Amino acid sequence: MSWDIVEVQLPFPIVMGDSPISHHKGSGQEKSTQETATNEQKSQMEQAYREMQRKMRIAKLNDDIKHKILVLSGKGGVGKSTVAAGLALSLARKGLKVGLMDIDITGPNIPKMMGLEDMDLNVEDGQIFPAKGPHGVKVISMAFLIEDPDKPVIWRGPIKLGAIQQFIGDVAWGKLDALIVDFPPGTSDEPLTVTQHLPGIDGVVIVTTPQEVALLDSRKSINFAKTISVPVLGVVENMSGYRIRGKSEPNSKVSLMGPEGISIDCMSDGEGNWSTTLDIFKKGGGLSAAEELSVPYLGSLPFDPGIVRGGDDGVHRIIAEPEGETAQAFNIIVDNITNSLNEDATPSLKIT
Repeated sequence: MSWDIVEVQLPFPIVMGDSPISHHKGSGQEKSTQETATNEQKSQMEQAYREMQRKMRIAKLNDDIKHKILVLSGKGGVGKSTVAAGLALSLARKGLKVGLMDIDITGPNIPKMMGLEDMDLNVEDGQIFPAKGPHGVKVISMAFLIEDPDKPVIWRGPIKLGAIQQFIGDVAWGKLDALIVDFPPGTSDEPLTVTQHLPGIDGVVIVTTPQEVALLDSRKSINFAKTISVPVLGVVENMSGYRIRGKSEPNSKVSLMGPEGISIDCMSDGEGNWSTTLDIFKKGGGLSAAEELSVPYLGSLPFDPGIVRGGDDGVHRIIAEPEGETAQAFNIIVDNITNSLNEDATPSLKIT
C-alpha cells in the first residue's frame, strides 16, 4: 500500500533554493521551450523538483537520525503527549541530541508543554528549522501551522498526509541521536504514513493507564503496530498511583481510607514520616496487557498533579523537578528503552 505525495501550502512561506530547473541556461529550442512554458507547467516542474529534493532528504534521514521512536495510545486522555515530551527531555538530559515531532493534528500540545507556544519557525532554502526547547530538544509541531488555535483543524486525508510528508522530508533536523514522534490517539492513518516514509524506525512505545477501557484500546494499538510490522518497544503505564506523605508519631500505625472505601495501613518511621500509594485508577493493568500480548513492560509513571500544572505553565515536570519522583520514573523507562535498542545495536549505533 502506498500514498501519493501531496504538496501542502503551509501558513508560512516556503522559500525554495536555487532550482536548476529555473536557472538552466539552454540554447535554441530548449530556451524557447522554457520561455513559452505555461505557468502550470512551471508549477509542475517546480513541484517535481521539490519532491525530488524531499525524497533525497528522506533517504538521508537514516544516516542523520540514529533512532526513531513512535509514541502511540489507543485512546485520548492517557497522557501520551506528556510521555512523548518526557522521553525526549530524559534522553536529552543524558547528553543526547534529540528531536520531537508532534503530528497530533487533533490536539498538538507539545509546544505549550515545552514552553514554545509563541515561537516562530525559521524557513531557509525550502527547509523548516525546528524550534529549540529545554536541553536543546528540537521541536516541530502541527501547532506551529495553525494560525488560530481556537479553531478546529479539519483536514481531509490527502492534506493531512501531505503535511506529515513535509514534516518528514522538509524539516532540517541535522544529526540526532533520537527522534520521538507523537501521534494522535487511536489507530488512524498517520502511523501508516510515517512508517512508509520515515526509514529505519526502531519501534513504538504504547502509553496506557490502568483503567480497563484504556487497556482494551492499548491492546488494539499493540496489535496495530504488529500489523504494520513495527516492533513494539514496550508499554508505559501512566497515572499509575498517587503517592501521599504525612507525619505522625514515630513508629506508629497510620490508617487511611483509600479508593472505593478500602482501608490502607502504613507505618511511620523513627522520625514520624510515612508515605503510601493510592491506586486511583486500579493497579498493574499495563503490566498485565504487556504480558498478555508478549511485549516488554517499560515501567510506570505516577499520578502527578504537577504534570498538569507544568503542562499549563509550559514547564514540564522533568524541568520543574529534575530529581523528583516523576523524573526518576522517566529515567527508568528511558533506560529500559535504550537497553532494548542497544541489545541488537553495533557499538557505533548505541544510544547511550
